[in-house]
Amino acid sequence: MATSGSGRGSDAGPRSLLFDSASLEETEDFLSTAYTPMKIGGPVEDARVRISRRAAGPVAMDRLDFGYTMAYDARSLDRVCLISMHEGTLADLTDGREEVYGPEETFLLTPPDRPYRGEVRAARYTIALFDTALLDAVSPTAPDDAPVRLTGSRPVTPAAGRQLAAAVAYVRDHVLDDPAAGANELLVGTAARHLAASALAALPRSGRDTVRPADTTDATPATVRRAVAFIEANADDDVTLAQIATAAYVTPRALQYAFRRHLGTTPLGYLRRVRLAAAHRDLLAADPASTTVTAVAMRWGFAHPGHFAAHYRDAYEVAPSATLNSLS
Repeated sequence: MATSGSGRGSDAGPRSLLFDSASLEETEDFLSTAYTPMKIGGPVEDARVRISRRAAGPVAMDRLDFGYTMAYDARSLDRVCLISMHEGTLADLTDGREEVYGPEETFLLTPPDRPYRGEVRAARYTIALFDTALLDAVSPTAPDDAPVRLTGSRPVTPAAGRQLAAAVAYVRDHVLDDPAAGANELLVGTAARHLAASALAALPRSGRDTVRPADTTDATPATVRRAVAFIEANADDDVTLAQIATAAYVTPRALQYAFRRHLGTTPLGYLRRVRLAAAHRDLLAADPASTTVTAVAMRWGFAHPGHFAAHYRDAYEVAPSATLNSLS
């Protein structure tokens, strides 16, 4: 039978769900509710399906395990849906083609605004879902540009595919699977945009890279000063590239040009530097008997302990644990 353990809370907070059933009818109802209305094929001898979800803010991660071949015909998702295959295969049969994906592949299931059909063939895989608005939030564009569109399912290179798979695993394992991280709005927002940016970098997309004369003209020291002031005043909030650009009175693209020209970094790279410095100050002032490196890192938006330690060593030439224990 189907079971669920939700602990849903608000839309912004962490949410979880578990579905475990051997009924094709229950599975169809669940998939239609959790994703989009669909019809699934059958019958099969063993229809056992297990699906678990972890979600927070605009992003959700589902682990799915099908022990049989399930055909589906579904409406548009209206969300970006990335799939990382672990076992078995998934075949995209939309428009009469047969595009088959297997283990260790990460890909876009379908454009968000298009219906799709296919087969899950005795597969175990992860689904990453996030709002399409995140693509625009991480794309350096002017307000009057057309919305960015993902135009292909497979990553542009094998290396891009590996990077996309790593982004999915990072958000799943180090943010949504960790109750404390999933409840941290700063961590969730940063992780969601990281996933969206990874999708833009890895997958074919509509072109929005035309250089506008105004973008280079606006890339001035004054632009950088306004942006830096906003970043330093709001580093503990879930700050986006678009918000920084608005505060500096320029487009996101102009803001990026300005930071590269005058600081040799990006606006979000500078934001990370400011948050790292704040974490450094907290570690220096903290009591190691009551504070951990992980707690300080999470407070400033670093969900992955290894990544935080690497950035910290690059900046301060010591491990964060050494700083925490320097006064003990």
